[in-house]
Amino acid sequence: MQVIVVGGFLGSGKTTTILNMGKYLAEKGKKVAIIVNEIGEIGIDGDVIKRFGFDTKEITSGCICCSLKVGLRTTVTLLAKEYKPDILMIEPTGIAFPHVIRDEIELMNLGEQVRIAPLVTLIDGSRFKYLMKEVKDFAMRQIIDAEILGINKVDLIEPIRLPILEASVQQLNPNARVVLLSGKDTDERFENFMRIVLPDLEGVSERVPSAEFTGEAKLSTLQELESSIEASKVGSYSAEFEVENGDLSTDAARELTTELVNTIKAKVQKLNPEFVGHIKLFLDNGSETVKQSVTIYYEEPQEDVIKSKEGAVPTLKILSAVSNVEKKALKGAVNRSVEEVFERKGIKVSKPKLNHDHEHGHHENSKPGNHGHAQRISNIKSKDKDEETRE
Repeated sequence: MQVIVVGGFLGSGKTTTILNMGKYLAEKGKKVAIIVNEIGEIGIDGDVIKRFGFDTKEITSGCICCSLKVGLRTTVTLLAKEYKPDILMIEPTGIAFPHVIRDEIELMNLGEQVRIAPLVTLIDGSRFKYLMKEVKDFAMRQIIDAEILGINKVDLIEPIRLPILEASVQQLNPNARVVLLSGKDTDERFENFMRIVLPDLEGVSERVPSAEFTGEAKLSTLQELESSIEASKVGSYSAEFEVENGDLSTDAARELTTELVNTIKAKVQKLNPEFVGHIKLFLDNGSETVKQSVTIYYEEPQEDVIKSKEGAVPTLKILSAVSNVEKKALKGAVNRSVEEVFERKGIKVSKPKLNHDHEHGHHENSKPGNHGHAQRISNIKSKDKDEETRE
């Protein structure tokens, strides 16, 4: 089993790239499993990956590298024993230190049959200068530790800018292999990226150097002890809602989600006019799911429509994580947006009882007593206020 950790800041295109990596590997006859980590109790990306036919183990309620090492060990061990994948891909949350996760896998001593691929960190090339402005210190920590730096979303960048961007990224980590790609395409650049990550697939003997970095590229152990969530200075809030009388067509769901993500974005901009991060939501109408996402303040919502899983009920999931915004303020912005938009549409939504059937301990935000039965959206603000008092 080969283990690949694919990290990168929020909105860098990790899930899309991992989906294409999985398809690429499956076409070559490989058995693929994926572990997805999300911040908060509500998993979103794992839902997407499962619908494309890959086996996933979704870990929520915090950051793998700072609070879920026991859960990660259990998950990896079970997958290796019961599913026996050829390739195991791990997608950390965008505010994790990916090298800590990779190091943890190495320390598991899973046997000679387990090999760890070079650590991959994706960078959204279209937002690079904004990342360096808003979250430079944190983004640098992810970049410095990488063995392969994938400059992603090159389809959104003017070709004349690519050599300059490539040189700038290489300068930040001279020890890494820098590669250009668009994670949503399987073109020549993507093929090159896959050959670099897993050269054995093509029978190439040359490998990227191991993660045994020395000198400037090796960060101090203080980084490993510090919470990556705190270090990122990103406020995050996730929520799930049951849509009670939403007999929505796909077109109606698209209209509603576009209005909702724009409303959330506008409220977030009042908190931080030039935010970066990821605001993403899924509205499942029972037959199809509309996904909307925004990764930076000036971006228009990006939309995808995917088939719902069998037996799905109308549900809304939201994950918001943005730079330099307090969690309490972000919660208020999201909940007020949901309340306003659904009220205008005459649709009732409620908070369901969360079922935490995890193999790991809960994040500090998941305290006993925080989980009630379905609750009307109009009551959410008072509930959040109580939670903030306890935190």
